[in-house]
Amino acid sequence: MKKYELAVVYNPNLDEEALTAEKESVNALIERFGGTVEKIDDWGKKRLAYEIQKVNEGIYNFISFSAETSAPAEIESRMRIKENVLRYLIVAEEE
Repeated sequence: MKKYELAVVYNPNLDEEALTAEKESVNALIERFGGTVEKIDDWGKKRLAYEIQKVNEGIYNFISFSAETSAPAEIESRMRIKENVLRYLIVAEEE
């Protein structure tokens, strides 16, 4: 199992209930492909460096998880179609 970090920027127009559901679906996605969530770091609403889809702010969330090497590609393919996710990035943590 290798360690990864997933950075997600959610749409700031989500209400609290929808945001919680979206975060839970991302965590479920990680677990679905054999990953285990180790740490979740919420940064809250921050201003974006540049406008994305006519939005100037985003809700930042960082998830540290362990998974097999095939899992990030599967997770990225599912993250790509989520409407409320403005941007995402999975990076491998150094050992």
